[in-house]
Amino acid sequence: MRTNLRTASAFKFFLTSLLFILSYFGLSSGYAQGLYPERPIRLIVSFAAGGPTDIFARLLAVRLEKELGQPIIVENKPGGGSNIGSEFVARAKPDGYTLLLGTIANTTNMALYKNLGYDTERDFIHITQIMSSPSILVVNNNIPAKNLAELIAYVQANPGKLSYASSGAGGLQHHAGELLKLRANLDMLHIPYKGAAPALTDVIGGNVAMGFKTASGVMPTILNGRVRAIAVAGRQRLAQLPDLPTMIESGMPDFEADSWNGLFAPAGTPPEIIARLAKATIAILKSDDIAEKFKTISAVPVGSTPEQFKQYVHEEVVKWGQVAKQAGVTID
Repeated sequence: MRTNLRTASAFKFFLTSLLFILSYFGLSSGYAQGLYPERPIRLIVSFAAGGPTDIFARLLAVRLEKELGQPIIVENKPGGGSNIGSEFVARAKPDGYTLLLGTIANTTNMALYKNLGYDTERDFIHITQIMSSPSILVVNNNIPAKNLAELIAYVQANPGKLSYASSGAGGLQHHAGELLKLRANLDMLHIPYKGAAPALTDVIGGNVAMGFKTASGVMPTILNGRVRAIAVAGRQRLAQLPDLPTMIESGMPDFEADSWNGLFAPAGTPPEIIARLAKATIAILKSDDIAEKFKTISAVPVGSTPEQFKQYVHEEVVKWGQVAKQAGVTID
């Protein structure tokens, strides 16, 4: 009888202790998440320092530090068409301390690389879209066309004689050019360059006839009259060029080619941390000073919810995947 009582008491003590331990760790876990972030956060940029994505990352980092109360360390991991840095974050510990400033390359690359080391939809949690900057179709000043209809007619009258420049094979400018060729049934040669600057230089010089250029990069050249803008590949006209119509207004329904970036975290990052990051970032993007800074570089702050951003990324993957398939665009 005494043995049974001792056994029952021991079992009761064990259960009490177990419940206490579980309760302690449960409370500790919640408490730890409530303190997030407790140390510096790494923001990975998959492109070289000094480029547009890096500039946006550092602008965001300064404001996030104030919102979150911890240093935001911007770290550049360029290479592989942005795949090196993206894969690094996809494989990182999902604790909220390694984030990616992703770009449209994370959607276009899905159809370009046969052995991509990550899946943009599966391996990331989409926190919020940071900004959007539409492409602008520009031509060399010697091209007689003044609008999209005239340009299409001019290219069709000179099949195989004209070319368009892009910042590199597989990038947004390449995809936009191929989309125009598909939609208007044009015979043009694609000339890829190692970057947006040399591609634009050759459009200015007349070595190539035209090209889609990101508004944030080409606006000064347009305003200086060194190239002629034909149309904006965005849903709305730009404040700096109020008389320039969109591709949609010019007769190309749903023709959009936006450069964008957004905040990503590795899949598996706790929802509480995602919510904290989304709230802080969206608050920053709604501020008047950020809107003014973005406006000066022809970009628009977005600040979508994680659900909205996830849907947008999915639509971009599908859209540009179809263009790549129809145009036969591949990298490896």
